Amino acid sequence: MADGEGQGTVDGFIELDGVEKVFDVRRKAGFLRRERHRVRAVDGISFRVPRGEMVGYIGPNGAGKSTTIKMLTGILVPSGGRLRVAGIDPARDRTRLARRIGVVFGQRTTLWWDLPLRDSYGLVRRMYRIPDARYRANLERCVELLDLGDLLDVPVRQLSLGQRMRGDIAAALLHDPEVLYLDEPTIGLDVVSKAKVREFLRDVNAERGTTVLLTTHDLTDIEQLCKRVMVIDHGRLVYDGGLDGLHAVGGSERVLVIDLERELPPITDVPGARPVKVEGPRQWLAFAATQSAAPIVAAVAARHPLVDLSVREPDIEEVIAKMYADRKAL
Repeated sequence: MADGEGQGTVDGFIELDGVEKVFDVRRKAGFLRRERHRVRAVDGISFRVPRGEMVGYIGPNGAGKSTTIKMLTGILVPSGGRLRVAGIDPARDRTRLARRIGVVFGQRTTLWWDLPLRDSYGLVRRMYRIPDARYRANLERCVELLDLGDLLDVPVRQLSLGQRMRGDIAAALLHDPEVLYLDEPTIGLDVVSKAKVREFLRDVNAERGTTVLLTTHDLTDIEQLCKRVMVIDHGRLVYDGGLDGLHAVGGSERVLVIDLERELPPITDVPGARPVKVEGPRQWLAFAATQSAAPIVAAVAARHPLVDLSVREPDIEEVIAKMYADRKAL
């Protein structure tokens, strides 16, 4: 096999070495004059993703996540560095790579807008030349696990965002891709649908060994699906490790929202938590995101007249902003 073609190195099914992407942007600099500026969307990123790993790839809007994925699929050509997926250079052999990857780009559907979902899947089968038996088995499994049975004869344009997202995920998996790129796969879904999608992705990863790169703003997606998370900010990889480590580095906090039977003074007798807000019988307690909520919830329930409670996860934008501010201060 020439030029590293095949499965990638032992430790990297997806491999990036010093990858850069620079765009030339023209901006108005006067009444008739425009100046050219170079925007470095991705700035020397290097990482390895072994076959079968499910990794969260997160960051604020404009950080370079989508640009990275577009280079991984061959849509964009890197300005510098080396990139391989399963030993293939995406920019040089995009067509062959397309048969080995599946992509769901957030709110941009890959389905045919005016066709029923069933017909869209039929076109996908013909595009990828999926054998009939394999297609039927994959479609049946996706329809069952993603609850698409009642939607197959509905035109894509009539689907809600959540329904269409589930439809897109199924379409991306009909040809058994080895790599799956997911951009906000649970956006627009209710709690039950989110749980179904997450369970489905876990099964696909575990049973078929599908390598998954997941971008999302929902930290619950990351917590339930990924053991590893990478953070990109201003085009640079600023963190690569476990979620607990990310919270520790960013000093992030969860918030316990408590509804009491009656209005009480701020709760200060719960170890590991601090009061941040009180509005009538509702109180907010903050605690370290690396800490389990269970002992705090138990302490509150044992000492105070509790009606209801919920846990709010830290905002990933705030975590990353603090990480970036800390890096600039060094």
